[in-house]
Amino acid sequence: MHAVIQLHVDAPPKPAAGQPCNGCGVCCASEPCPAGVLVSRRTRGACAALLWREAGDGDVGGGLYRCGLIEQPSRFLPKAVRWLAPALGRWARRSISAGRGCDCNLSVG
Repeated sequence: MHAVIQLHVDAPPKPAAGQPCNGCGVCCASEPCPAGVLVSRRTRGACAALLWREAGDGDVGGGLYRCGLIEQPSRFLPKAVRWLAPALGRWARRSISAGRGCDCNLSVG
């Protein structure tokens, strides 16, 4: 089955499986991780927590996508429970296997 996902024109190309994440956004634009399902309230389509960072926002080599649940967890929580933001950030890191390499098996072309 073919699906079309829309990504920023300046997004880096998807790395090969197992290579370090480069912020291409393919995985999160295609479907949310378990943490993203809670935020997005859906199991298909782009994750609501997928954030685009322009070049010059502290990253070298141009714009890239990042997980908002890791970078800005309080943004996705109601005010009354924003104190849970650090725990949400840690859980999101585990949900996306941060630091373990690309695990997205989608073919881009």
